[in-house]
Amino acid sequence: MLFKKIALGISGGVDSAVSALLLKRIGFDVSAVFMRNWEKSSEDEYCDVEKDIEDAQWVCKKLQIPFYEVDFTKDYWVHVFENTMKEYQAGFTPNPDIMCNASIKFDRFFNHCVNELDFDAIAMGHYVRSSFGSYLENYVENQPAKLLMGRDGTKDQSFFLSRIAQRALQKTMFPVGEFTKSEVKEIAHAEQLHRVLEKKESMGLCFIGKRNFQSFMSQYVADKPGRFIDVDTGDVVGKHKGVHLWTIGQRARVSGSPVVYFVVHKDAPSGDIFVCIGQDHPALFSRSLVLSDDQWMIEKPGDLIECEFRIFHRRPLKKCHVITLPNGKLLLEVDEPIHVAAPGQFAVFYKDEECLGSAKIISIGYLDWFNDQVCDTRLSSA
Repeated sequence: MLFKKIALGISGGVDSAVSALLLKRIGFDVSAVFMRNWEKSSEDEYCDVEKDIEDAQWVCKKLQIPFYEVDFTKDYWVHVFENTMKEYQAGFTPNPDIMCNASIKFDRFFNHCVNELDFDAIAMGHYVRSSFGSYLENYVENQPAKLLMGRDGTKDQSFFLSRIAQRALQKTMFPVGEFTKSEVKEIAHAEQLHRVLEKKESMGLCFIGKRNFQSFMSQYVADKPGRFIDVDTGDVVGKHKGVHLWTIGQRARVSGSPVVYFVVHKDAPSGDIFVCIGQDHPALFSRSLVLSDDQWMIEKPGDLIECEFRIFHRRPLKKCHVITLPNGKLLLEVDEPIHVAAPGQFAVFYKDEECLGSAKIISIGYLDWFNDQVCDTRLSSA
C-alpha cells in the first residue's frame, strides 16, 4: 500500500463520517482533522461550528480514530472572507465556496497535513472522483490526475473544486465519490451513525448561516445608497442601500412598486442598479461571456476549446466554445442564450465527465437589444 497514513478532513456531517468508516475498513491508518475556519463570537447564534466539532468527535470516538483540530481562521479571513467582501463592494458576485476549496482545504489544509504532520495523503468527503481512484489505487508518480464528476449527479461537487491545485488532487482520496447520497446514508444507518445521519445538511456559509444576507453584509460593508433604474424606460423607480446587497437576477424590492422588478445590471461607481420587469426579460439573457483568471486542472486544452460549462452548481451543462483573445482573456460563446450570468461568478468547464477547470466572469456579452437599451437609459437617467 503506497499511501498508508491518511488525514481525513472531517466536518461533523454524514459524508465525512462515512468516508472515515470506509477508509478504516480498507485498513488505512486514518486520523480525522477538523478545520476551524470561522471564529464564532459569543453573540453569534447562527454559526454551528461548536456543534460540528462535537459531532465530529462523536464520530471519531465511535469509529475509534484519532481526532485533531487545526485553526485556519486567520487564513480564511484574509483569503476568503475579505476577498468576498471586496468583490461584493465592486459589484461582483463571488463564490466563497470555490475560493475556500482552492486556498484553504486543498492548499493550507493539504500542506499542513502532508508537510507538517507527515501524512501520506488526505481524504475528503466530497462527491467527486479522481482518475487515480477513490483510494489512490491508480496513482502514478509525476503524472497528473483528472478531476471527475461524482457518480451521484445530483450531489456532484466538482463545480466547487474546479480551481484546486494539481499537487493536492494527486494525493487526495474521495471515498464517497463512487456512491450516491442514499447509499452513503444506508452505510451510516448500518453503522449506527445516527447522530450525523439525522443531521440537516449545511447550506451556505458558516459566516452567514441562517441570518438575512443583507443584514449580515451591512455589518461589514458601509451602505452606499443608489438608484433603481427601469432598463426599459430609464425612469428612477426606487432607491437601494448599495450594489453589494444585490446580485444579477435577484428580485429587487422596490418600495411601492405595483410590478415585480429583477436586477439586470449593477454599476458600482455610480451606484445605479438597472432593473427589469419579469424573470424572462431579454435583458437577463446573454450569448457570450468574457472571462479572466482561468485555471486548468491539468493544462489549457488549447486556444479554441469545444466543451460544456455551467455557472451555477445545479444547472444543466451547456455546450460552448471558448476562444483565447489577443489580450489573454477568454471569450465564451453559446448558441442557446445564458439566463442570468453575473460578473464575479465562475464558468466551470467540462469534457464528458471530466472537470477541466474554470475562469472568472468579468463582463457579460448581452443580447444586442440590451447593449443599445442600457446605453439609452444611462443617457436619459444621467
